[in-house]
Amino acid sequence: MSAITSPRANVPAAAGAIKTITARQLADRLREKHELAVIDVRELARHVDDGHLLLSIPLPLSQLEIQADALLPHRGAPVVVYDSGDHTDDHTGNRSGEVGLAQRAAARLVAAGYRDVAVLDGGVRAWRDAGLEVYTGWHVLSKAFGEFVEHAYGTPHIPAEELKSRIDRGEDLIVLDGRNIDEFYNFSIPGAHACPNAELPYRVHDLVPSRDTLVVVNCAGRTRSIIGAQALINTGLPNRVVALENGAMAWLKAGYPLNTKHHNTAPPPTPAGLAKARQSTAALRRRFAIQDLDRAGLQALRADPDRTLYVLDVRTREEFRDGHLPRSVWAEGGQLIQATDQWIATRHARVVLVDDRDGVRAAITASWLIQLGWDDVYTYGLDPATDALELGAGQRAVLGLPAAATPITAEALCQGLEARRLAVFDFSPSPLYRVSHIPGARFALRSRIDQRLLDAAADRDIVVVASDPALARLAAADIAALAGADRVRVLAGGNLAWRDNGGELLGAEDLHWHDPADDVWLSPYFREDRIAAFDTYIDWEVGLIDQLKRDALVSFQRYDDIAGRAS
Repeated sequence: MSAITSPRANVPAAAGAIKTITARQLADRLREKHELAVIDVRELARHVDDGHLLLSIPLPLSQLEIQADALLPHRGAPVVVYDSGDHTDDHTGNRSGEVGLAQRAAARLVAAGYRDVAVLDGGVRAWRDAGLEVYTGWHVLSKAFGEFVEHAYGTPHIPAEELKSRIDRGEDLIVLDGRNIDEFYNFSIPGAHACPNAELPYRVHDLVPSRDTLVVVNCAGRTRSIIGAQALINTGLPNRVVALENGAMAWLKAGYPLNTKHHNTAPPPTPAGLAKARQSTAALRRRFAIQDLDRAGLQALRADPDRTLYVLDVRTREEFRDGHLPRSVWAEGGQLIQATDQWIATRHARVVLVDDRDGVRAAITASWLIQLGWDDVYTYGLDPATDALELGAGQRAVLGLPAAATPITAEALCQGLEARRLAVFDFSPSPLYRVSHIPGARFALRSRIDQRLLDAAADRDIVVVASDPALARLAAADIAALAGADRVRVLAGGNLAWRDNGGELLGAEDLHWHDPADDVWLSPYFREDRIAAFDTYIDWEVGLIDQLKRDALVSFQRYDDIAGRAS
């Protein structure tokens, strides 16, 4: 494998110094089983709606320094960066006069110490022109895998109308919602239990009163229903297990109500339930040849300077906060399989899944990662008596975090706005901006900071607001590079400080879009005509199986009951 070279680490690179790679060369690299990260540095909506490479992850330029350390933990692993290839990624119709997003992102990575960085020449446009598959949607690899699983294993399903009839007749059944706890709280099928997918084999045994109880797994759409149901089947649960066909979308389309703002979390297993769970995953470990690490084994992987390692804790958020391994990241098991691109950027990296000593959740998660194409997957069981643990939500490293800009208090900001001496730009996520922002503040994206922002500010000084203090500092530094540090302030404490000082916060009645809200993708549940959006979404997801057949770079394998053997 030829190396992708880059300028010397820790030295900001000129745009012309970054290596490029053609679409065909990158396709050849992706066929090899060597470490490689491919990142799309456009804003998320552009990644989703305009199309992207399936084996890539979204890492917008706006968030690059904030997320790169976790997503790209090994500075020596090869990284290929791409954008649309059109150099009009700002969608304003104006060119900023700077190099494209990918070149800027690559230069920042090189300056942060990444030693093997290249830009995809021509971006998505060149990839498409080379006859290679381009995918729309979000978390597409995981969703395409869900469709493959249903076809390969014949995962059984039940229509919403049949489930509702069975519930109304009082039949012996249980509905388990495989999404995360927050999603369940927003809406859920009446009577369902919140049981995120990796928790299903762990908690299910105490929830079914008999072997005759029908177990129904649901989610918002399709993927987690399929993966959750097949997980229980794979672990040998003796009950009949089915996926709710098209999830809560089908339930709503049929005219049935949903609960909202409701908790009904499946309880932790009893000793008897846990014994059954351990027994079921023991067979799973044999089937997929899942390797378990001791402390020395984990330390050896951490010490290897030549490989990328992700240490991901698949337990609940509460368990993670109560004590986790240093340098581990919380990645709830069910969500990890649903959205691998949120946690794992480098293909063919090593992955260690941390669980409690029982290892049930790590085992089911590992089995799916192996089927998704990760070969080096391990599990690790925490021992609170001997492992050195950290408390809290975990540490975050921000690459090249600049010195804090000159702060401004809420009181001083209020006075400056009244005197028309200040212009406020809010870099918070657009959903937060929609519901709460300082009157007159303009929504802006860090990836699109250019002369347009200075023109909008006119002769006023610029005040940066953001819900993330690190993002505020980064945006302020970018603006200062254009306008000079003496023109830039950061609101100390953000919108909360403004509110605490007696300032009013406005929402939808006062929206000022300096940049389009391309930082988020709008779920079908929040579209104006959500029933039509449901139909479009389901057609898209079901159609992924045909797109996979055309894609020579991706081939999932069906595993039989013999460890390590695929068909």
